[in-house]
Amino acid sequence: MRRTRILRAGLAVLLLLGAGATATAATTPAAAEEKAPASAGLLTAMQRDFGLTRQEAEARLAAEKKATALEPVARKAAGASYGGSWFDADRGTLTVAVTPGTSTGTLQKLRATGAAVRTVAHSARALAATQARIDELPAPDAVSSWHVDAKTSKVVVNVVRGRQGDNDVREFLARARAAGPVTVRQVASAPTTFAAGTVGGDPYYTGNVRCSIGFSVYGGFVTAGHCDQHTGSVYGWDRSYVGNFQGSSFPDNDYAWVNVGSGWWTVPVVLGWGTVSDQLVRGSNVAPVGSSICRSGSTTHWHCGTVLAMNETVNYSQGAVHQMTKTNVCAEGGDSGGSFISGDQAQGVTSGGWGNCSSGGETWFQPVNEILGRYGLTLHTY
Repeated sequence: MRRTRILRAGLAVLLLLGAGATATAATTPAAAEEKAPASAGLLTAMQRDFGLTRQEAEARLAAEKKATALEPVARKAAGASYGGSWFDADRGTLTVAVTPGTSTGTLQKLRATGAAVRTVAHSARALAATQARIDELPAPDAVSSWHVDAKTSKVVVNVVRGRQGDNDVREFLARARAAGPVTVRQVASAPTTFAAGTVGGDPYYTGNVRCSIGFSVYGGFVTAGHCDQHTGSVYGWDRSYVGNFQGSSFPDNDYAWVNVGSGWWTVPVVLGWGTVSDQLVRGSNVAPVGSSICRSGSTTHWHCGTVLAMNETVNYSQGAVHQMTKTNVCAEGGDSGGSFISGDQAQGVTSGGWGNCSSGGETWFQPVNEILGRYGLTLHTY
């Protein structure tokens, strides 16, 4: 019955379910949307989660696609003056920050790219150095994360509300401020990973944990590192053998990859769970801060939000994880490892966060390009 429901919905969980389905039948629904600005399901989810009309959702996706392509060009034009960048959803443009004293020639080249320009106090390189120094500090559990914020030109340290007065937090913040420009923000809760016990559902199980598949790569799929229970074998939604973890890292990183075989194969699709249409994966261009982004997971299925920060260090109870991307997309236990996608571009795999999909919260993901580079994998794209 589970197989029938998934095949009726279209392409399956990136890792298509084993024998019995044909590639031709499975790809037909998604192929019909190849030339559309986005799948009907993605547009529906954006209308729901952002309060947009269909036309507004399409316009935002088009603007984000343009900004994503522009970012590396504008970064190169800014050179050593580069202070970071973000997508301005209200204006539909990419904003690039530069440091004071940037030459007229550099400013002219930068504006010629079409990016908006803002002057900030510190370069991206200087802020990254500050974050690296903070990364060396032992963080108490009430310090949830820290990241470079290009808009404020500071490193933002997030502290659990009501805990800023704790002695160990005060000591950490004093040392962080000594490392460079820092600002402190309060958050509702500390982050946790989104692995779950075996409580039913799919897409895969290992040991006594259920997690979610991220993205197909040639030969397997990528997912979260904390899902690896070091039992070796991975089993699919129907408890049939899929493959084994071939590499994983957690903490410090939160990524892993699993090989597939035994009648399973991979397809370049993110599952819409029958609620929205399945989404084709066509690449992995990085969406700027401020862009819309959606997540698919085996517990809470499909939800959308906004990219809030990049290269954030997240302080889980198991240890810090670096170079994460923060979003305001909700997630819950069992969503770990699942897909984060912006438009048709793969972004990363769900790591953890706080909150839930009833009251909201924040969720971090490990960028997919880092995982591909670490293990020499190739993303399966349409």
